[in-house]
Amino acid sequence: MTTALFYLVVMVFVAAVVFLLASVLFGRGEELPPLPPGASPTRLPSEGITSQDVGRVKFQMVLRGYKMSEVDWVLQRLGTEVDELRTRVADLEQQLEDKAAVK
Repeated sequence: MTTALFYLVVMVFVAAVVFLLASVLFGRGEELPPLPPGASPTRLPSEGITSQDVGRVKFQMVLRGYKMSEVDWVLQRLGTEVDELRTRVADLEQQLEDKAAVK
């Protein structure tokens, strides 16, 4: 009888230690308050998005989310593409202005 009681006490103690360790490692389960409808934690300017803006975009962490390295790669690629397109548009606009000034 005392052996069974001893095992029960040890099991409860081990379960308490595992629970406390998991609480310290993974947090206590607090959740942020929900965002208002239509709101997003991701922020981008309404106009003139640059690669720095895209690089600062952060996504919410979720248990079953996207692979962070892939998201980072896509954001970097998108930022580079946006900068290249803006440079190309500025060059073409300058060429148009130059041609209009010559006429």
